[in-house]
Amino acid sequence: MISDWLAYAYPWTKSLHVISMVAWMAGIFYLPRLFVHHTEQSVPGGETDRLFRMMERKLFKLIMNPSLIATWLFGLALVFTPGIVDWGAVWPYAKGIGVLAMTWFHMWCGARLKEFEAEGNSRSGRQYRVMNEVPTVLLVVIVVAVIARPF
Repeated sequence: MISDWLAYAYPWTKSLHVISMVAWMAGIFYLPRLFVHHTEQSVPGGETDRLFRMMERKLFKLIMNPSLIATWLFGLALVFTPGIVDWGAVWPYAKGIGVLAMTWFHMWCGARLKEFEAEGNSRSGRQYRVMNEVPTVLLVVIVVAVIARPF
């Protein structure tokens, strides 16, 4: 039965969920910083612009996207593991909202990447710096909801 297998695999599933989440967060924190420098240190079509676009594209497609998918898959496996989630508590809903918001931020970064690729960035380095704080706040909400469970 699948629930027996999920219970047996729980320590591995949880480990892989945390590993993939750390990789995802590394990209989520770094990509907006690349956007800051891309905006402030290059001109569209220049050599530095091409270098930044290559770095951003590889980070997004080779690290962030696969780790997002893995985080979601292992997270959903944890959700379906019997006895792990207390659906009567608030914490799983707080975490879920935080993860959905983090996924939105990931997609927002992907949309900004496409703008840079089309040489159509209209945001300032300051705007990217401000947006770079969003995943930090979300990470705090998610981790506190799961570990401390204050609500």
